[in-house]
Amino acid sequence: MQPTKTPAEIEAMRQCGAILATIYRDLRDFVRPGLSEKDIDAWVESEIQRHGAVATYKTSEVNFPGVICISVNDEIVHGVPTDYVLERGDVVGFDLVIAYKGMKTDSAFTMVVGEKPSGAVKHLLTHTERALYAGIDAIQGSVRTGDIGAAIEAVLRPAGIGIVRELVGHGVGHEMHQAPEVPNYGRKGTGVLLSPGDTIAIEPITTLGSERIKTLNDGWTISTKDGSLAAQFEHTVLITETGAEILTTL
Repeated sequence: MQPTKTPAEIEAMRQCGAILATIYRDLRDFVRPGLSEKDIDAWVESEIQRHGAVATYKTSEVNFPGVICISVNDEIVHGVPTDYVLERGDVVGFDLVIAYKGMKTDSAFTMVVGEKPSGAVKHLLTHTERALYAGIDAIQGSVRTGDIGAAIEAVLRPAGIGIVRELVGHGVGHEMHQAPEVPNYGRKGTGVLLSPGDTIAIEPITTLGSERIKTLNDGWTISTKDGSLAAQFEHTVLITETGAEILTTL
């Protein structure tokens, strides 16, 4: 079970989520060919500070070498910002955790740099994001993690998209990673029971090829073993008596 949150803590998570969503809205407009990953990291850091929030990745809880994970093409998650300069057509995933008034929210999205997605990339991004919302829609009050995972899997498997089983969603709020784990696969009626007041990050993590992964030499960045493209979409949600409230949206 998760630690009980006070109404003030839940409201702080709403405010934190709105800040994160605002940063992401503006980040989509900011990202363009010719920017380096470090340029983007610096911009995000300035935006976090401007909104009065804290970059969780730079705290002692994580000690990540950046404020935001930037994962390009075959990089799946935890991409360390480097001097790499984005090119038109790159598939880029962003994953950000921030804190506000002591509470944390977590969200991610994937986009194509400088153009609209098409072909197989569009297929990957469309179904991964659709799977995220299917997982959220599976929450109709108290729910088991297997119900969420089954709903996500029901979108991805028929689409022929790989589900990275080693990377899962999780509880979030007082800390960045809390119990329980929320896999992107499962069987209805199984798993941990989530109750109203619980807050979780749901995050389908997918590939266009094999589900096998590897960690790069920087010790952080995880990529596909076969070089296939990857995607991630994520929201922090609050379990309510009748459904789920998405906290990381405007």
